[in-house]
Amino acid sequence: METAEAVLVLEDGRIFRGESFGRVGATLGEVVFSTGMTGYQETLTDPSYHRQIVVATAPQIGNTGWNDEDDESTRIWAAGYAVRDPAPRPSSWRSRRSLDEELARQGVVGIAGIDTRTVTRHLRQSGPMRGGVFSGTALGSDGDMLATVSESAGMTGAYLAADVTTAEPYVIPAEGQKRCTVAALDLGMKASIPCMMAARGMEVHVLPSSSTVEDVLRTEADGVFLSNGPGDPATADGQVALVRQVLGRNIPLFGICLGHQILGRALGRTTYKLPYGHRGLNIPVIDASSGAVSITSQNHGFAVEGEPREEFMTDFGRAQVSHHCANDGAVEGLRLGNTPAFSVQFHPEAAAGPHDAAPLFDQFSRLMEEAH
Repeated sequence: METAEAVLVLEDGRIFRGESFGRVGATLGEVVFSTGMTGYQETLTDPSYHRQIVVATAPQIGNTGWNDEDDESTRIWAAGYAVRDPAPRPSSWRSRRSLDEELARQGVVGIAGIDTRTVTRHLRQSGPMRGGVFSGTALGSDGDMLATVSESAGMTGAYLAADVTTAEPYVIPAEGQKRCTVAALDLGMKASIPCMMAARGMEVHVLPSSSTVEDVLRTEADGVFLSNGPGDPATADGQVALVRQVLGRNIPLFGICLGHQILGRALGRTTYKLPYGHRGLNIPVIDASSGAVSITSQNHGFAVEGEPREEFMTDFGRAQVSHHCANDGAVEGLRLGNTPAFSVQFHPEAAAGPHDAAPLFDQFSRLMEEAH
Protein backbone atom coordinates (compact mmCIF):
# COMPACT_ATOMS: atom_id res chain seq x y z
CA MET A 1 0.00 0.00 0.00
CA GLU A 2 1.09 3.59 -0.56
CA THR A 3 2.98 5.02 2.41
CA ALA A 4 3.50 8.47 3.84
CA GLU A 5 5.88 9.98 6.36
CA ALA A 6 4.95 9.10 9.96
CA VAL A 7 6.24 9.89 13.44
CA LEU A 8 5.82 8.39 16.90
CA VAL A 9 5.82 11.14 19.52
CA LEU A 10 6.27 10.34 23.23
CA GLU A 11 5.15 12.66 26.01
CA ASP A 12 8.74 13.20 27.21
CA GLY A 13 9.56 14.75 23.83
CA ARG A 14 11.27 11.74 22.23
CA ILE A 15 10.35 11.43 18.53
CA PHE A 16 10.84 8.45 16.19
CA ARG A 17 10.44 8.97 12.45
CA GLY A 18 9.31 6.31 9.98
CA GLU A 19 6.54 5.70 7.47
CA SER A 20 2.83 5.05 7.71
CA PHE A 21 1.54 1.54 8.30
CA GLY A 22 -2.17 0.88 8.05
CA ARG A 23 -4.37 3.97 8.03
CA VAL A 24 -2.82 7.38 7.46
CA GLY A 25 -3.86 9.87 10.13
CA ALA A 26 -3.38 10.36 13.87
CA THR A 27 -3.94 8.28 16.97
CA LEU A 28 -3.25 8.73 20.69
CA GLY A 29 -2.74 6.25 23.50
CA GLU A 30 -0.42 4.80 26.12
CA VAL A 31 2.71 3.49 24.39
CA VAL A 32 3.64 -0.01 25.56
CA PHE A 33 5.77 -2.83 24.18
CA SER A 34 4.95 -6.49 23.64
CA THR A 35 7.71 -9.10 23.43
CA GLY A 36 5.67 -11.80 21.66
CA MET A 37 7.43 -13.27 18.63
CA THR A 38 4.08 -14.51 17.26
CA GLY A 39 0.39 -13.80 17.76
CA TYR A 40 0.12 -10.22 16.53
CA GLN A 41 -3.46 -10.83 15.36
CA GLU A 42 -4.52 -12.05 18.81
CA THR A 43 -2.65 -9.13 20.41
CA LEU A 44 -4.28 -6.45 18.30
CA THR A 45 -7.79 -7.86 18.84
CA ASP A 46 -7.33 -8.32 22.60
CA PRO A 47 -9.66 -5.77 24.29
CA SER A 48 -7.07 -5.36 27.06
CA TYR A 49 -5.05 -3.25 24.59
CA HIS A 50 -7.84 -0.68 24.29
CA ARG A 51 -6.36 2.85 24.15
CA GLN A 52 -2.78 1.60 23.86
CA ILE A 53 -0.24 1.99 21.07
CA VAL A 54 1.55 -1.35 20.89
CA VAL A 55 5.24 -1.50 19.97
CA ALA A 56 6.26 -4.93 18.65
CA THR A 57 9.77 -5.91 19.77
CA ALA A 58 9.98 -8.71 17.17
CA PRO A 59 11.73 -7.07 14.20
CA GLN A 60 9.57 -8.46 11.39
CA ILE A 61 5.78 -8.42 11.71
CA GLY A 62 3.06 -9.52 9.29
CA ASN A 63 4.65 -12.69 7.89
CA THR A 64 1.46 -14.73 8.17
CA GLY A 65 -0.94 -11.98 7.14
CA TRP A 66 -4.42 -11.78 8.63
CA ASN A 67 -6.95 -14.62 8.74
CA ASP A 68 -10.61 -14.88 9.73
CA GLU A 69 -10.18 -17.39 12.56
CA ASP A 70 -7.73 -16.00 15.13
CA ASP A 71 -9.43 -12.76 16.23
CA GLU A 72 -9.95 -12.54 20.00
CA SER A 73 -12.85 -10.08 19.58
CA THR A 74 -14.91 -8.49 16.85
CA ARG A 75 -12.37 -5.75 16.06
CA ILE A 76 -8.88 -4.41 16.61
CA TRP A 77 -8.79 -2.65 19.99
CA ALA A 78 -5.20 -1.39 19.99
CA ALA A 79 -5.13 2.35 19.38
CA GLY A 80 -2.07 2.06 17.15
CA TYR A 81 0.73 -0.26 16.09
CA ALA A 82 4.47 0.40 15.76
CA VAL A 83 6.73 -2.08 13.94
CA ARG A 84 10.20 -2.14 12.52
CA ASP A 85 10.04 -4.25 9.36
CA PRO A 86 6.58 -5.14 8.04
CA ALA A 87 6.55 -8.21 5.79
CA PRO A 88 6.11 -7.07 2.16
CA ARG A 89 3.73 -9.97 1.49
CA PRO A 90 2.12 -12.59 3.75
CA SER A 91 3.00 -16.27 3.43
CA SER A 92 0.38 -18.55 4.98
CA TRP A 93 -2.36 -20.73 3.55
CA ARG A 94 -4.70 -19.27 6.19
CA SER A 95 -4.04 -15.65 5.26
CA ARG A 96 -6.88 -13.69 3.68
CA ARG A 97 -5.18 -10.28 3.46
CA SER A 98 -2.07 -8.49 4.67
CA LEU A 99 -1.72 -6.96 8.13
CA ASP A 100 -1.28 -3.54 6.51
CA GLU A 101 -4.58 -3.97 4.64
CA GLU A 102 -6.43 -5.04 7.79
CA LEU A 103 -5.09 -2.12 9.83
CA ALA A 104 -6.20 0.28 7.09
CA ARG A 105 -9.59 -1.46 6.75
CA GLN A 106 -10.28 -1.03 10.46
CA GLY A 107 -8.92 2.51 10.60
CA VAL A 108 -5.92 1.74 12.79
CA VAL A 109 -3.03 4.20 12.46
CA GLY A 110 0.42 2.63 12.61
CA ILE A 111 4.05 3.39 11.95
CA ALA A 112 6.78 1.23 10.39
CA GLY A 113 10.49 1.54 9.84
CA ILE A 114 11.43 2.75 13.33
CA ASP A 115 13.96 1.17 15.66
CA THR A 116 11.49 -0.60 17.94
CA ARG A 117 14.31 -1.98 20.13
CA THR A 118 15.39 1.58 20.93
CA VAL A 119 11.77 2.51 21.69
CA THR A 120 11.51 -0.52 23.97
CA ARG A 121 14.72 0.28 25.85
CA HIS A 122 13.50 3.83 26.33
CA LEU A 123 10.16 2.62 27.72
CA ARG A 124 11.95 0.14 30.02
CA GLN A 125 14.01 2.99 31.45
CA SER A 126 11.33 5.68 31.55
CA GLY A 127 8.13 3.63 31.86
CA PRO A 128 5.04 3.57 29.65
CA MET A 129 3.91 7.02 28.64
CA ARG A 130 1.34 8.79 26.56
CA GLY A 131 2.13 9.02 22.89
CA GLY A 132 0.79 9.56 19.43
CA VAL A 133 1.34 8.38 15.88
CA PHE A 134 0.92 11.05 13.23
CA SER A 135 1.16 10.59 9.45
CA GLY A 136 0.20 12.26 6.19
CA THR A 137 -1.81 15.47 6.61
CA ALA A 138 -2.02 14.84 10.39
CA LEU A 139 1.68 15.70 10.68
CA GLY A 140 2.41 19.02 12.34
CA SER A 141 5.35 20.72 13.97
CA ASP A 142 7.12 18.75 16.67
CA GLY A 143 5.85 21.20 19.27
CA ASP A 144 2.23 20.97 18.12
CA MET A 145 2.26 17.16 18.06
CA LEU A 146 3.86 17.02 21.51
CA ALA A 147 1.21 19.40 22.82
CA THR A 148 -1.53 17.13 21.44
CA VAL A 149 0.05 14.12 23.19
CA SER A 150 0.45 16.06 26.45
CA GLU A 151 -3.25 16.95 26.47
CA SER A 152 -4.37 13.33 25.96
CA ALA A 153 -5.72 11.09 28.72
CA GLY A 154 -3.42 8.74 30.62
CA MET A 155 -4.10 5.18 31.75
CA THR A 156 -3.97 5.82 35.49
CA GLY A 157 -7.52 6.47 36.67
CA ALA A 158 -9.06 5.23 33.41
CA TYR A 159 -12.22 3.11 33.66
CA LEU A 160 -12.42 1.28 30.33
CA ALA A 161 -14.34 -1.95 30.95
CA ALA A 162 -17.61 -0.28 29.91
CA ASP A 163 -16.06 0.47 26.48
CA VAL A 164 -15.21 -3.15 25.69
CA THR A 165 -17.83 -5.28 27.46
CA THR A 166 -20.73 -7.06 25.76
CA ALA A 167 -23.88 -4.96 25.41
CA GLU A 168 -26.18 -7.89 26.18
CA PRO A 169 -25.78 -11.23 27.98
CA TYR A 170 -25.27 -14.31 25.82
CA VAL A 171 -24.63 -18.00 26.36
CA ILE A 172 -21.92 -20.28 25.00
CA PRO A 173 -23.14 -23.88 25.31
CA ALA A 174 -21.00 -26.60 26.85
CA GLU A 175 -19.33 -28.98 24.43
CA GLY A 176 -20.57 -32.52 24.97
CA GLN A 177 -22.13 -33.25 28.34
CA LYS A 178 -22.80 -30.19 30.46
CA ARG A 179 -21.01 -30.41 33.80
CA CYS A 180 -21.66 -26.97 35.30
CA THR A 181 -22.75 -23.38 34.65
CA VAL A 182 -20.43 -20.37 34.83
CA ALA A 183 -21.37 -16.69 35.00
CA ALA A 184 -18.51 -14.87 33.24
CA LEU A 185 -18.20 -11.14 33.85
CA ASP A 186 -17.00 -9.61 30.59
CA LEU A 187 -14.49 -6.87 31.38
CA GLY A 188 -12.92 -7.17 27.93
CA MET A 189 -12.85 -10.94 27.63
CA LYS A 190 -10.87 -12.66 24.87
CA ALA A 191 -12.93 -15.05 22.75
CA SER A 192 -10.69 -18.03 23.51
CA ILE A 193 -11.55 -17.95 27.22
CA PRO A 194 -15.20 -19.07 27.16
CA CYS A 195 -14.27 -21.57 24.45
CA MET A 196 -11.70 -23.14 26.78
CA MET A 197 -14.36 -23.42 29.48
CA ALA A 198 -16.99 -24.79 27.08
CA ALA A 199 -14.54 -27.47 25.98
CA ARG A 200 -14.50 -28.66 29.60
CA GLY A 201 -18.26 -29.02 29.82
CA MET A 202 -19.03 -25.58 31.22
CA GLU A 203 -22.06 -23.64 29.98
CA VAL A 204 -20.85 -20.05 29.99
CA HIS A 205 -23.26 -17.15 30.58
CA VAL A 206 -21.34 -14.04 29.51
CA LEU A 207 -22.55 -10.95 31.39
CA PRO A 208 -21.92 -7.21 30.89
CA SER A 209 -19.38 -5.56 33.20
CA SER A 210 -22.15 -3.62 34.98
CA SER A 211 -23.99 -6.79 36.08
CA THR A 212 -25.20 -7.08 39.66
CA VAL A 213 -25.16 -10.03 42.01
CA GLU A 214 -28.85 -10.52 41.15
CA ASP A 215 -27.87 -10.89 37.49
CA VAL A 216 -25.31 -13.49 38.48
CA LEU A 217 -27.73 -15.43 40.68
CA ARG A 218 -30.35 -15.39 37.91
CA THR A 219 -28.06 -17.60 35.78
CA GLU A 220 -28.05 -20.24 38.55
CA ALA A 221 -24.29 -20.40 38.07
CA ASP A 222 -22.10 -22.91 39.88
CA GLY A 223 -19.20 -20.47 39.68
CA VAL A 224 -18.24 -16.93 38.70
CA PHE A 225 -15.43 -16.00 36.31
CA LEU A 226 -13.82 -12.54 36.13
CA SER A 227 -12.19 -11.82 32.78
CA ASN A 228 -9.23 -9.82 31.56
CA GLY A 229 -9.75 -6.23 30.46
CA PRO A 230 -8.23 -2.77 30.07
CA GLY A 231 -7.91 0.18 32.42
CA ASP A 232 -6.96 0.96 36.00
CA PRO A 233 -8.30 -1.60 38.51
CA ALA A 234 -8.57 1.17 41.12
CA THR A 235 -11.59 2.47 39.19
CA ALA A 236 -13.53 -0.84 39.26
CA ASP A 237 -15.50 -0.15 42.46
CA GLY A 238 -18.71 -1.70 41.13
CA GLN A 239 -16.99 -4.95 40.21
CA VAL A 240 -15.17 -5.05 43.56
CA ALA A 241 -18.50 -4.74 45.37
CA LEU A 242 -19.94 -7.55 43.22
CA VAL A 243 -16.99 -9.83 44.02
CA ARG A 244 -17.40 -9.21 47.75
CA GLN A 245 -21.05 -10.25 47.47
CA VAL A 246 -20.08 -13.40 45.54
CA LEU A 247 -17.43 -14.31 48.12
CA GLY A 248 -19.92 -13.69 50.92
CA ARG A 249 -22.23 -16.27 49.35
CA ASN A 250 -19.36 -18.78 49.08
CA ILE A 251 -19.80 -19.11 45.30
CA PRO A 252 -16.64 -20.48 43.62
CA LEU A 253 -14.76 -17.73 41.82
CA PHE A 254 -11.87 -17.59 39.33
CA GLY A 255 -10.33 -14.35 38.04
CA ILE A 256 -7.61 -13.62 35.49
CA CYS A 257 -5.69 -10.43 34.65
CA LEU A 258 -8.00 -7.49 35.49
CA GLY A 259 -10.26 -10.01 37.24
CA HIS A 260 -7.29 -11.00 39.42
CA GLN A 261 -6.67 -7.37 40.33
CA ILE A 262 -10.36 -6.89 41.18
CA LEU A 263 -10.26 -9.93 43.49
CA GLY A 264 -7.17 -8.44 45.10
CA ARG A 265 -8.99 -5.20 45.78
CA ALA A 266 -12.00 -7.12 47.12
CA LEU A 267 -9.61 -8.76 49.60
CA GLY A 268 -8.35 -5.39 50.81
CA ARG A 269 -5.20 -5.14 48.70
CA THR A 270 -4.24 -2.04 46.74
CA THR A 271 -3.02 -2.01 43.14
CA TYR A 272 -0.19 -0.04 41.56
CA LYS A 273 1.23 0.69 38.11
CA LEU A 274 4.19 -1.44 37.11
CA PRO A 275 7.35 0.30 35.87
CA TYR A 276 6.74 -0.93 32.31
CA GLY A 277 4.23 -3.79 32.54
CA HIS A 278 4.27 -7.44 31.50
CA ARG A 279 3.28 -7.95 27.87
CA GLY A 280 4.41 -11.00 25.98
CA LEU A 281 4.31 -14.79 25.71
CA ASN A 282 7.36 -15.90 27.70
CA ILE A 283 6.97 -14.55 31.24
CA PRO A 284 8.04 -17.03 33.97
CA VAL A 285 5.73 -17.50 36.95
CA ILE A 286 6.52 -19.50 40.10
CA ASP A 287 3.83 -21.51 41.92
CA ALA A 288 4.39 -21.04 45.67
CA SER A 289 2.94 -24.42 46.61
CA SER A 290 5.04 -26.57 44.29
CA GLY A 291 7.90 -24.35 43.14
CA ALA A 292 7.01 -25.21 39.54
CA VAL A 293 7.71 -22.57 36.91
CA SER A 294 5.18 -21.91 34.14
CA ILE A 295 5.93 -19.87 31.04
CA THR A 296 2.92 -17.62 30.59
CA SER A 297 1.19 -15.17 28.31
CA GLN A 298 0.55 -11.78 29.94
CA ASN A 299 -0.76 -8.32 29.16
CA HIS A 300 -1.06 -5.93 32.09
CA GLY A 301 0.31 -2.63 33.30
CA PHE A 302 -1.06 -2.78 36.86
CA ALA A 303 -0.40 -5.27 39.66
CA VAL A 304 -1.69 -6.22 43.12
CA GLU A 305 0.45 -5.23 46.09
CA GLY A 306 2.13 -8.06 47.95
CA GLU A 307 5.23 -10.18 48.34
CA PRO A 308 6.04 -13.68 47.03
CA ARG A 309 4.46 -16.41 49.20
CA GLU A 310 2.91 -13.81 51.51
CA GLU A 311 -0.04 -14.86 53.66
CA PHE A 312 -2.56 -12.30 54.92
CA MET A 313 -5.96 -12.03 56.55
CA THR A 314 -9.06 -10.79 54.74
CA ASP A 315 -12.76 -10.36 55.50
CA PHE A 316 -13.18 -13.83 53.98
CA GLY A 317 -10.46 -15.63 55.90
CA ARG A 318 -6.80 -16.29 55.28
CA ALA A 319 -5.37 -15.71 51.79
CA GLN A 320 -1.99 -16.18 50.21
CA VAL A 321 0.04 -14.98 47.26
CA SER A 322 -0.04 -18.24 45.32
CA HIS A 323 2.13 -17.21 42.35
CA HIS A 324 4.77 -14.57 41.66
CA CYS A 325 6.80 -13.44 38.67
CA ALA A 326 10.32 -14.86 38.53
CA ASN A 327 11.58 -11.69 36.85
CA ASP A 328 10.49 -9.02 39.32
CA GLY A 329 8.58 -10.71 42.17
CA ALA A 330 5.23 -9.16 41.18
CA VAL A 331 2.11 -10.88 42.51
CA GLU A 332 0.82 -13.31 39.86
CA GLY A 333 -1.81 -15.23 41.82
CA LEU A 334 -4.05 -15.15 44.89
CA ARG A 335 -5.83 -17.95 46.71
CA LEU A 336 -8.26 -17.97 49.62
CA GLY A 337 -7.97 -20.67 52.26
CA ASN A 338 -11.57 -21.13 53.43
CA THR A 339 -13.49 -19.58 50.53
CA PRO A 340 -13.49 -21.23 47.06
CA ALA A 341 -11.77 -18.42 45.16
CA PHE A 342 -8.47 -17.94 43.33
CA SER A 343 -7.01 -15.75 40.62
CA VAL A 344 -3.98 -15.39 38.38
CA GLN A 345 -2.47 -12.38 36.66
CA PHE A 346 -1.54 -14.32 33.53
CA HIS A 347 -3.65 -15.79 30.72
CA PRO A 348 -4.39 -19.54 31.00
CA GLU A 349 -6.06 -19.54 27.58
CA ALA A 350 -2.77 -18.21 26.12
CA ALA A 351 -3.96 -17.14 22.70
CA ALA A 352 -1.32 -16.78 21.46
CA GLY A 353 1.29 -18.31 23.73
CA PRO A 354 2.32 -21.36 25.76
CA HIS A 355 -0.22 -23.75 27.26
CA ASP A 356 1.48 -24.28 30.64
CA ALA A 357 -1.38 -22.63 32.54
CA ALA A 358 -4.35 -24.24 30.73
CA PRO A 359 -4.96 -26.72 33.62
CA LEU A 360 -6.21 -23.79 35.72
CA PHE A 361 -9.55 -24.14 33.93
CA ASP A 362 -9.67 -27.75 35.15
CA GLN A 363 -8.87 -26.50 38.64
CA PHE A 364 -11.84 -24.11 38.42
CA SER A 365 -14.04 -27.00 37.32
CA ARG A 366 -12.95 -29.11 40.30
CA LEU A 367 -13.56 -26.18 42.64
CA MET A 368 -17.17 -25.96 41.46
CA GLU A 369 -17.66 -29.72 41.75
CA GLU A 370 -16.27 -29.75 45.30
CA ALA A 371 -18.60 -26.91 46.28
CA HIS A 372 -21.52 -29.23 45.54
